[in-house]
Amino acid sequence: MTTILPFGTWPSPISAAEVTSSAPRIDGARFVGDEVWWSESLPQERGRTAILRRAIEADAEADADVVLPGPWSARSRVHEYGGGAWTIDDDGTLYFVEQSDQRVWRLGADGEPRALTVEAPGTHYGDLTWANGRLLAVRETARDGRVPERAIVEISSVAVEDAAPSAGTPLASGYDFLAYPRLSPDGDRLAFIGWNHPNMPWEATQLVVLDIRTGAVGIVAGSAHESVLQPEWTGPDELTYSTDRSGRWTLERRRLGGLPEPTAAESSDADTGGPLWNLGARWFAPLDDGRILAVRTHGRDELVVEDTDGGARSIRTPLSAQVLIRDVSGTRALVTGAGATTPSGLWLVDVDDPGRARPLRGGVSDRSDGWLPEAIAMTFDGPSGPVHAFAYPPSNPGVEGPADERPPYIVTVHGGPTAHVAGEASPAVAYFTSRGVGVLDVNYGGSSGYGRAYRERLAGQWGIVDVQDVVAAAEGLVAAGFADGARLAIKGGSAGGWTVLSALTTSKTFSAGISRYGVADLRALAADTHDFEAHYLDGLVGPLPDAEPVYEARSPLGRIDDLSVPVLLLQGADDPVVPPAQAYAMRDALAAKGISHALVVYEGESHGFRRAETIQHALESELSFLGQVFGFATPGVPVLPLED
Repeated sequence: MTTILPFGTWPSPISAAEVTSSAPRIDGARFVGDEVWWSESLPQERGRTAILRRAIEADAEADADVVLPGPWSARSRVHEYGGGAWTIDDDGTLYFVEQSDQRVWRLGADGEPRALTVEAPGTHYGDLTWANGRLLAVRETARDGRVPERAIVEISSVAVEDAAPSAGTPLASGYDFLAYPRLSPDGDRLAFIGWNHPNMPWEATQLVVLDIRTGAVGIVAGSAHESVLQPEWTGPDELTYSTDRSGRWTLERRRLGGLPEPTAAESSDADTGGPLWNLGARWFAPLDDGRILAVRTHGRDELVVEDTDGGARSIRTPLSAQVLIRDVSGTRALVTGAGATTPSGLWLVDVDDPGRARPLRGGVSDRSDGWLPEAIAMTFDGPSGPVHAFAYPPSNPGVEGPADERPPYIVTVHGGPTAHVAGEASPAVAYFTSRGVGVLDVNYGGSSGYGRAYRERLAGQWGIVDVQDVVAAAEGLVAAGFADGARLAIKGGSAGGWTVLSALTTSKTFSAGISRYGVADLRALAADTHDFEAHYLDGLVGPLPDAEPVYEARSPLGRIDDLSVPVLLLQGADDPVVPPAQAYAMRDALAAKGISHALVVYEGESHGFRRAETIQHALESELSFLGQVFGFATPGVPVLPLED
């Protein structure tokens, strides 16, 4: 029998503690003989990244063996967001970047890690790649001086047999940023991606080939308005890579010295590629027989096989969100991602037997149907064009809301802002929807996943187009009868936090705001942020110093007089991307105006929360905050004190 209860008060078994362990955060995976190795962030171990392993044929719920035990943690800080923090050689020896010192270490059969690189504060390694008997890495060395002269970036060859640690042998440099070191099959040539300030890697990059023997360098692809990603050698003299020259990231191959050719004859209104926030991301992988396994994205993701004759076919899997290809062996692939009804996890996919797609880690829920809501794809009319979003209505198998009441909704804004959401089954979303609070995820203009033109809507318009789009989506949701227009909250992290604060100071659509490590002062961000994003704002707002009046006019901190609703601020104490000073300044401004607010600062957390106790406290704080603002009880959740 269904119980009728006010929205927000529904009893739910989904606790914040459960959310911390129900969807594993997996950063990479490899085939190693008859085993699969993968890296996973462990919230219960203070967020360290462990390397785990399990037999390929083992059940997904079987216990995993630990390859890299605590307190070791494989996490890179190159470009701050890291990526490619571990790899293995042909004998199964593990090479990894230790989070605490950013050195490269080797873990052999004896189980004792040995340092391969010297200890040098300010030097980071990432994008580790094993090829042709060499260990390659992107090395970033900080140096004194003002942006853009903050770091030196090189591709280095790291000695793996020397008795004493070394700095590595530089192979390639000449760009502000580097990624994807790829050795040719004969080991004589090195392909890589490079780009320079003020560009971001989704704006303009170059594909370069270096002849290691002679030092000769040639640019294979890339221009001032073209993003080239992920080169892979698909023949002795042939590279396959992704380029958005056509307006969508698509694959093409080029025989060195020849003209580029598309890899598939059929056109696709989808992207095989995405914003390179983390090094080592793979959206396609060549198979042994010449075919290519690829991810295509238009809002949602799909796996396809591009055949050697130019055709392509879809592979049916449960995955449709955040899909990346981690490794391939024969016709099998290791893939991470989530689906509309499938939580995130690591999957084994056979491209010739799609029915064998099965989860190896995560990818399943202990909850029965009705607890994890299925996202509804929606499109709204915005001032700059269509606005894409995914709605998660309240979902609880035993409870419904009153017929004459509409539910409160949280409008969530992803970070980046060059990123996207794809409507995945999420325990964190279910934490709210199971209690009768809906969630709307918005891919505002500037989001990836819909082509270059959609991304470029935000050029020079950050704080305007993103705000207009989330407002249009929220108001469209109310007009469609989904949500209570008097109980709309907006929530976002990082760049999403900026949009939260901007929306609260320029519109009256939302009754509350939740900002996780959000930007409040653009000028301070430009002065304090790290090298990778040092000129990101040039394209989003305008280059300094000429655009300084725009920075001041758009910053929420300078428009505090236009803000009148409660705000919750959540911040990591060690955040180098959006420093805590931003949250403290916003807190002080709210207090000075007498606006109801709370600031929670988490010690030991950086840009994004990884520790179990932080994730749990943040979710419970958000629910308590919403209950107090929207007037519903939150039993079992500690009350978060609000200040005026």
